[in-house]
Amino acid sequence: MFEIIAEDLHILPVQVSHTVELLDDGNTVPFIARYRKEVTGKLDEEQIREIQVRLNYFRILEDRKQTVLKTIDEQGKLTPALQAKISRSRKLQEVEDLYLPYKPKRKTRATTAKAKGLEPLALLIWNQETTEGTPGEFAQEYVNDEKEVRSPEEALQGAEDIAAEMISDNADIRQLVRKFVLNTGMLVSAGKTKDRTPYEMYYEYKELVKRVRPHRLLAINRGEKETVLKVKIEVDEDALLRRLELQIVRKPNSIFTEHLQTALTDAYHRLLFPAIEREVRSALTEKAEAHAINVFAKNLRNLLMQPPITGKVIMGIDPGYRTGCKVAVIDKTGKYLEGTTIFPHPPQNQWNSAKGVLWELINKYYVDVIAIGNGTASRETEQLAAQLIHEKARDVVYIIVSEAGASVYSASPLARREFPDLEASMRGNISIARRLLDPLAELVKIEPKSIGVGMYQHDVNQKKLTEALHTVVESVVNHVGVDLNTASAALLKYVSGLNTKLAEAIVAYRDTHGKLANRKELLDIKGMGTKSFEQGAGFLRIPGGENLFDNTAIHPESYEAARKLLERLNLDLKAIQTHGNLL
Repeated sequence: MFEIIAEDLHILPVQVSHTVELLDDGNTVPFIARYRKEVTGKLDEEQIREIQVRLNYFRILEDRKQTVLKTIDEQGKLTPALQAKISRSRKLQEVEDLYLPYKPKRKTRATTAKAKGLEPLALLIWNQETTEGTPGEFAQEYVNDEKEVRSPEEALQGAEDIAAEMISDNADIRQLVRKFVLNTGMLVSAGKTKDRTPYEMYYEYKELVKRVRPHRLLAINRGEKETVLKVKIEVDEDALLRRLELQIVRKPNSIFTEHLQTALTDAYHRLLFPAIEREVRSALTEKAEAHAINVFAKNLRNLLMQPPITGKVIMGIDPGYRTGCKVAVIDKTGKYLEGTTIFPHPPQNQWNSAKGVLWELINKYYVDVIAIGNGTASRETEQLAAQLIHEKARDVVYIIVSEAGASVYSASPLARREFPDLEASMRGNISIARRLLDPLAELVKIEPKSIGVGMYQHDVNQKKLTEALHTVVESVVNHVGVDLNTASAALLKYVSGLNTKLAEAIVAYRDTHGKLANRKELLDIKGMGTKSFEQGAGFLRIPGGENLFDNTAIHPESYEAARKLLERLNLDLKAIQTHGNLL
């Protein structure tokens, strides 16, 4: 397993094995990437996460192999050759293909025929060993009124049903069809209506399966879900059936060749192609979703990594028409100062009055920046701000800010706790302003999916999307570091080694005891064990604390080594702390 992962990631097997040991010991990815480079051979966070993903897959694969082997063995059908094939499999799909003939089935035409005792006749068709006599003569033996096999024709039909299922369940045959569909199949969509819809470009659409772009596939899937499109995969059936016949019909002189060919055609149309079509479409969707989720994750990372606008008084404006524009002013620390509502746009059209209110607030609080939400009436509100700044010639700037997720935050329990006396719309407006002041600290208060990170985010697997976006937030928070004495519980919960409960415990401790003086004080907090401390301490900063190292990325376990290094460099820690010339 380690060798396979190492080969895929172009690293050494020993790097994989050491990383797996660290992960299995309960260490987080950010902690391993930052503080265990000497163990992993300097693997970065992305490489460690890739190892984690592949490790989970291979463990699921191994568990499935054991389950399948046990099930087949209990049936008394596990041969050394089959066991070797299953054991060598590197993909879950390969294991499932090999297991299919032995998998308990619901009632099918084949199981019904087997219940009538027709399996031996089906094996005669499948094995192609019989070259003398007629199929009817052999089938006559299986005619049995009690089993509802009333004629040789009925016996042969039942045997063909069994043979068709044998063909469909054959792993090599399924792989042949799968490769053919993936390499030559065409994804075809047609409109179910002639009406104008967002999916018109897919009303007469055809493209090679292997070339369909992820965004197109997701759009087609959505159109199909909304019953606007009919979607299928087309292949050259004649060419595929010829290839299957070459694989299956090994002895054309068998008296059962015609019946085997009939079973093949039936298997293809009724069982094999529909199953592979579903499987391929599912695989395409999974691949497209993975691509989309990766794009969403990158968008979110870029959003969270925006540099804060520090030391500025900010006015947030949440634009609107009928209900007006909500205005809120926050100070340089994000504290809410004052809010109001103006009505510059239709139907009220109180343009000049609105400018007067804004100008009064700008002068009162010495506003530096105006943050305008990018929703309804954003452009008109931008014109209002631009006109005001131009007329007054004041050193104020405006910036358009994404308001995605602001309404979700405004109605959340966290927002109600922060601003119990304000209405929801004003809370959302404060969030818009704070996104300029400190994007990371504000955006972590919102469920990542609600931030609005790309098209089709509601069409992909929501569990995988949530996991990916939470991973991004965790990565960014630990990359940047967190002020232990000012961070909210919403931010702290993403720190390595912490969770919601511990984050809330830290905030409660601060409320009771005041600011923490050093990192070691974390161990006094209820629920903070040595493992959580080890994993999180290096990412929690204490500006102006008792120990200069507590405001750096140096881990407490390395403080002694850092002191010795300073001594060798003839540097004094207290002098550094006083003058701030290092670290």
